[in-house]
Amino acid sequence: MGNYRFSDLSVEQLREEALKFKEKAQRAEQLGNISEVAINERKMQVAMAYMLNPKDFHAGDIHRLKGDPGHRFKINYINGVFAWGHRINMLGEEYEEEEAIPISLLDEVVKNK
Repeated sequence: MGNYRFSDLSVEQLREEALKFKEKAQRAEQLGNISEVAINERKMQVAMAYMLNPKDFHAGDIHRLKGDPGHRFKINYINGVFAWGHRINMLGEEYEEEEAIPISLLDEVVKNK
C-alpha cells in the first residue's frame, strides 16, 4: 500500500497492516534492531486501535495495560484513537506526566469514573 491513512482502511485491511508491522517487528528483533522493533510495534498498535470504537472508552476510567502488568492507565480524555492520561503504578501512585497511548493498549476497566 502506498500513501494511506489508517482511517481510510477497512477492518480487513487494518488487520493485514497490523500483521505486516508485527512481522517487521519480529524480523527487526531477530536482527537486534531494538529501535526498529519499537517503531513497528507502535505502528501495529495504532493500526489495531482503528479497529476499536473510541466511544467505548471514557474519561475517568482506569484500565489495565496490555503487556504492562505493573501499571494501570487513567483516561483524562480520548482524542481520535488515542487515550490521553496518566499511568498508575502498583502502589497506586499516579505519574505526573500526561501521555497518549493507542486505545488498543487498554485492557479491561478496573475502575469506572
